[in-house]
This record gives sequence, C-alpha cells and structure tokens, in this order.
Amino acid sequence: MEHLAVAKQAKNRSASMCTLRNKQLKRRTSMSKAPQSDLQRALAARFSDAPSQVESTAQSDLLYSMAARGSCRAFTDKPIPSDWVRTISAIALSAPTKSDLQQCDIILLESEDIQRRLATLVSGQSWVADAPMIAVICGNNRRQRLLHEWHGVPFANDHLDAFFNATGDAAITLGAFVTAAEVLGLGCCPISAVRNKAAAVSDLLDLPDHVFPFAGLAFGFPAQTPKISKRLPLQVTCHVDHYREVNLKETIVQYDEERATSQPYDKQRFPKKFADSERYSWSEDKVRQYSEPERADFGNYVRSCGFELN
Repeated sequence: MEHLAVAKQAKNRSASMCTLRNKQLKRRTSMSKAPQSDLQRALAARFSDAPSQVESTAQSDLLYSMAARGSCRAFTDKPIPSDWVRTISAIALSAPTKSDLQQCDIILLESEDIQRRLATLVSGQSWVADAPMIAVICGNNRRQRLLHEWHGVPFANDHLDAFFNATGDAAITLGAFVTAAEVLGLGCCPISAVRNKAAAVSDLLDLPDHVFPFAGLAFGFPAQTPKISKRLPLQVTCHVDHYREVNLKETIVQYDEERATSQPYDKQRFPKKFADSERYSWSEDKVRQYSEPERADFGNYVRSCGFELN
C-alpha cells in the first residue's frame, strides 16, 4: 500500500510538472506573439524607422512618458500641488551640469501680475497668460564670476564659451524639468519667445549681468492628451562613428509626405508673402518660418549682459 501511495504521489508530481511546462510554453508563446507595447507604439508613431524590438523593463513607464510626450498649450483649472513644483525643480537641477559649475537658475512665476506681464512680452502666444504655472529657465554665469572676485583670482575665460556653457546647463535643466513634470501627469510647453524681448524679460525678472533668460516653460494638468509629433527618421539624426548625409533630400521629401498625411498643419505661415501650397509640408513650414528675421538683436542683448562673444 505504501508503494502504491508513493507511486501515486510521483504520478501527481509528474502531472503537475506537465501542467507547469504547458503553462510556461503558453506564456512564452503569448509573449512572442504579444502586441506592441505602449512604448513601441509611441516610438513607431514618432519615427518611421523606430526600433522594432523594445524590451519591457521596470522603467518602461518613464520611457513611455518620454517617448509619447507632446507640447501642451491647453490646461485644466486644477491647481498644481506646491510641493510638486519644488520637487520638480529639485529634480531638474539634479541634471548634469558642465564641470559642476551649476550655471542654471529657475524662476517660478507665482505672481499673477508678473505672469500676465510676461505674457504680453511673448507675442502671438495668448495661451501663455492662461497657463497655471510658468517657470523661466535662466543661464547664470554670474556666480562663477563672483567666486573669482571673492577668491581674488581673475576670471580668465571671458569669451563665447562662458555664455555657451551656461546655455548648455539651462538647456539640460529645461529637458529634465519637462521629463519630471510629465512623469507626474503634467503637460508642458517651452516658450522660446521669452528671448524675443530678452531685455524686457530681464528687467521684469530683475536679472543681473551675466544672467539671461534661456526659455520659459508653461506647465499644468493637460486639458487633453498631447499629440505625438512625428520626427525625422533616426537615419537622419542618429549617426554611428561619423556624421553622414545619405539620400538626405529624398528622405526629407518622404518625411514631408508622411507628416502631411498624419499631422497636417492647421494653417500656413505668412500667407501674404507666399502663395497657398496644396501640399504644405514640414520643410516648407520651417523655410517660411526662417524667411523672416527673428531675434536679430539677441547678440547685442547678450553683450549688454556683460558677455564677450569672441
């Protein structure tokens, strides 16, 4: 009887193992035939030559947030928790900084009056006045110069690179701010137009010499899901070992066609200057945009802040 009981247990264990193997096989099969992940779909919507295999990881939610992001210019009335704003700012300022110089500042516009006055300086973007919150990301080379003054050591790098380094820090901080805010479910839209009247913005924000506005950033809870904007193929913008331009014109023509179909423009720029285009494209839009002078006085403004651009 004991022998029969042991045999029965062995048989049951064998049956259990077969069942487990079948479940594992089914799981592997279902994984191999699984539909595209959210991250894959976002990248495919963004790039015509997106990676075909994207591994799911514990960080997939963050990667999806970054891949699927889009500019947000319409917000709800829901207030942003004040602790969120400070946390996002801290995360943004945790981003890489050139040589640990830390040449970036964030100015949060909590005053409705200052935000309204800033909006009047940003031409053609009326939505800015309605944004729940605006931050202005500034490059700051002033602190470095003060360190030299306090230590009694001459600042020996008063040339273009001083301005360029601070600009790089500001750009990196802006990107980190956007990523952190969007992970929390907020929508964002950078405002480069603060440089249209950089001197007036500097006066409004009491910026001293060697501190300059790099970009504004409107953020809040989005009123609708931002659209994914199609990008140039990776073969154009992602290089290996050397910069290359292979069939660039043909690739951009193809990109124009794809984007005109999936993401047509609502209106055409400068209709009084240019004839109406039947197949208005991304490249045509960018050509029209920079056919008019823009920020031609920005170099003079930067010099007025004390920078040497040699």
